[in-house]
Amino acid sequence: MFKKYEELTLPYLISQNQSHSTSPSWGPMRVANNVTEFIFLGLSQDSGMQLMFFALFLLFYIVIMVGNLLILLTVFSDPGLHTPMYFFLSNLSFVDIAYSSATAPKMIADFISEKKTISYWGCITQMFTFHFFGCAEIFVLTVMAFDRYAAICQPLRYTAIMSANACTVLASVSWLGALGHSFVQTLLTFQLPFCNAQIIDHYFCDVHPVLKLACADTTLVNMLVVANSGLISLGCFLILLASYTVILFSLRKQSAERRRKALSTCGSHLTVVTFFFVPCIFIYLRPSTTFPLDKAVSVFYTTITPMLNPLIYTLRNKDVKNAMRRLWNSKISLKEKQKE
Repeated sequence: MFKKYEELTLPYLISQNQSHSTSPSWGPMRVANNVTEFIFLGLSQDSGMQLMFFALFLLFYIVIMVGNLLILLTVFSDPGLHTPMYFFLSNLSFVDIAYSSATAPKMIADFISEKKTISYWGCITQMFTFHFFGCAEIFVLTVMAFDRYAAICQPLRYTAIMSANACTVLASVSWLGALGHSFVQTLLTFQLPFCNAQIIDHYFCDVHPVLKLACADTTLVNMLVVANSGLISLGCFLILLASYTVILFSLRKQSAERRRKALSTCGSHLTVVTFFFVPCIFIYLRPSTTFPLDKAVSVFYTTITPMLNPLIYTLRNKDVKNAMRRLWNSKISLKEKQKE
């Protein structure tokens, strides 16, 4: 039988973990550590609310998976969508699947678990994958804005600017940049010692809630985290706003039909950007302080945005809708031929 969650008091946790020790190594550095697992407080302590959240977030996760997989299938199967814009959209869909999978399955399982625990190394893995795919999403969204800028403001040079090689390089740089960011972020956090505190006031292993448990001075680490995560989010957001400002000014000289199509595409992208970047800036562009609102804000960029992306890009994009319709019709035709 599981112990009641209320029994997991600090003295109990200390007594259970004084006999355990982990000593993770980062190259030559070794960190003395008495913690083998962490305990999440989650989004709510109320059992009724947890059941409701279980059903709600399970539905969200299914929508994320189905919607983004459908976009990937559509883009890869339709030759008409083999363009830079949809190449980066397929990258975004893949990122959303992996990014939400870093936190959602564990969170959903915890809603019906008596004890919401994660191992020390599981926490490291979750933080690394979360920041890797989260930073990849930031860079991919920024590259998508550059693609729209080139298409609208430099139409005659667009094919040269966004060649196949250029798209590959931009995508590779985005993924490598995200990898570097995540490695630094995880290293900064887990090179600190963790003595006895285990309770994370969150529903996944993120930097600020975990740093609160470290039994060492975290002032320098906090500053580096802000520089690493906060400035990346803010810098890319400002680049995005600048690119869309230039696009809006350039549209004044375009025809009404071209202006309408460009505004529709850019409107979809700007909606995604707003839902993702604003919560990220709120969370990461500040010292390691936590607020009760943080968990609700985190839901936006970990779950809501990956769910909205396929809806926004399909419902507001005629090319994707037509491609999905052709894909559906081809599947029906194939089934009818098989019956004959």
